[in-house]
Amino acid sequence: MLIHTVQIRVRYAETDQMGYVYYGNYATYYEVARAESLRSLGFSYKLLEEQGVFMPVTENKSKYIRPARYDDLLTIKVSIKEMPVKRITFEYEIYNERQKLINLGETILAFVKTVNGRACDAPDSITNLLKPFFNG
Repeated sequence: MLIHTVQIRVRYAETDQMGYVYYGNYATYYEVARAESLRSLGFSYKLLEEQGVFMPVTENKSKYIRPARYDDLLTIKVSIKEMPVKRITFEYEIYNERQKLINLGETILAFVKTVNGRACDAPDSITNLLKPFFNG
């Protein structure tokens, strides 16, 4: 299993009239966390696209437990618990500065060929980097 953490400070523009992080911004936080988790392995979405593969989000789930507020420093723990085949699942736990769990999330992304938009297997470039986290 791969686990990676990222910290994000809540910007004023991400809050609503009540001073809470607007619910739609959690999807952006998930995107930052998953991109940085892959980058920590030496991989990037840009590299994947150069190899002719897109990763569209096919599912996005979010459970709001507590609100995040302007200027909070959030810690996002992202996990990949299964080796990807045709899809890759990322799970998220978001904590506030007091280490209180405020959000749980999950996104599922498919691997799709850029030339024809059809599903494909996870490229070796990503599975080879993930293998050490799932062997043994």
